[in-house]
Amino acid sequence: MKYANYSTIIIGSGIAGLYAALKIEQQTSLPDGILLITKSNLGESNSNYAQGGMVGVMKENKKDSTSSHISDTIKAGAGLSEFNTVKFISEHSDKVIKDLLNFGVEFDRNEKGELTFTLEAAHSVNRVLHSGGDATGRMIEKALCAKISENKNIDIYEQTVAVELLVNSKSECKGVLVFNDITKEYETIYSPVVILATGGIGQLYKYTTNPIGATGDGLALAYNAGAILQDMEFVQFHPTALAIDGDENRFLISEAVRGEGAKLVDADGVEFMGKYDSRLELAPRDVVTRAIYNEMRENHTDCVYLNATCIDTAKIQKRFPNIYKKCMENGIDMAHDFIPVAPAAHYFMGGIKTSITGKTSIEGLYAIGEVASTGLHGGNRLASNSLLECVVCAYEVAESMKKLVLNAPKQIDAEIKATIEKYTQDFDTDDADIISLKKELQEIMWNHFGILRNEKSMLEGYEKLTALGNKFHRVHSCLSREEYEFRNMLTVSKLIAECAIQRKESRGAHCRTDYPQTNEESVHSHISRKEGEPLFC
Repeated sequence: MKYANYSTIIIGSGIAGLYAALKIEQQTSLPDGILLITKSNLGESNSNYAQGGMVGVMKENKKDSTSSHISDTIKAGAGLSEFNTVKFISEHSDKVIKDLLNFGVEFDRNEKGELTFTLEAAHSVNRVLHSGGDATGRMIEKALCAKISENKNIDIYEQTVAVELLVNSKSECKGVLVFNDITKEYETIYSPVVILATGGIGQLYKYTTNPIGATGDGLALAYNAGAILQDMEFVQFHPTALAIDGDENRFLISEAVRGEGAKLVDADGVEFMGKYDSRLELAPRDVVTRAIYNEMRENHTDCVYLNATCIDTAKIQKRFPNIYKKCMENGIDMAHDFIPVAPAAHYFMGGIKTSITGKTSIEGLYAIGEVASTGLHGGNRLASNSLLECVVCAYEVAESMKKLVLNAPKQIDAEIKATIEKYTQDFDTDDADIISLKKELQEIMWNHFGILRNEKSMLEGYEKLTALGNKFHRVHSCLSREEYEFRNMLTVSKLIAECAIQRKESRGAHCRTDYPQTNEESVHSHISRKEGEPLFC
């Protein structure tokens, strides 16, 4: 087995991981350099799919204020957003977004060269920045990848899966064990700092807007290492995914389309949101998602429709070029036709419990981006707050690194040696039917832990997850990236299930038909692996 040393390891190459790498390299002493690990290729991430934009409470936007943004975020968060976290991220948005400009990130501007802001659901004013019309995530990712690629102090491992964190007997993280999916070789990498920036969990569900890599890897790594996880029951389902199946996910129809005036209608063109909320199409995502889901159930249909024909054709083509193109590829002209839409798993409000600086309950382990739970989103994320959280927390984790001496560990205890040894032993070489196992898991999660939940259904679902786990016989070493991903998916699915069963109320994205009321005394949920419990549950 190969060994390596780095001053900092970052796992994940979305916007959070890329920006953290650049900021740490820019301002911190790194005797052993930075390693950026991605299980795919650089530039392939969930961030790439972020269409709508990034919240920015900018000084030049005179109609906006941090107090307004804080209020909107807390209202959307269904009573679980942490006020100090929301305040910090809002107040630091102007500084961090302007820092992004220094790394080549550009946002759309008007003919006067001024930044343009759009409106999205549950925002009280226009404050969402966008880039490339409806390709904000991809444009930011592209700019940061360019800077990473030309930086000689940042090494990149592609097609490499993080298998297990190296935690010693004092509960200190000292590195990570990785698996190269091309060479099928393992490598032990030591470091005083490991930052998880691995993204979300959308692929746990049958219908999702997330790419194939969103399999909850960082959550499983942290749980197995003993870290505290928070609010695992809160999965956000986006109301409007294009109701046409792709190979691995459903195409997102950005909330910004509704922000520009599009209306939700039934097959006859009748608007229905007035039956559910006075804010109509711009109600919080959980409200709109349940309204659409209810319409589909009542009318026995597999979609509703988005009517964007009220938006000027030229504006549609300029503001939403990628959505327009995708619709045309499927025979839908947004300017004249209704767009079939249905909810799909989109974002995870839960995650590894962290501070603003990304610090977890394990010394030396940090988490940023969607894999982390800072308390910003509460029970229901406000639109476009996710990219803002990514960059502010990446900035802050880099700031915190200034205070550390980042020398690779020189001594490794018996606990870590035993972890490494597990992956040098012989293991079962029989192929597992991962495609079938994954589809079965996705069906279970969609049917039993989806938009509407109840105890009977969830208990049945948990039993099915347990039975599914019995079909997968890998304990430690797996044969491929896909097997490691499925192992992680199974672990995270069971954690979501356990927490969803335990929260006996309806709040934000967690809606229980058997407990429809909100319990005002409820707080964040926490879960961690107890000593002696098996790994990879």
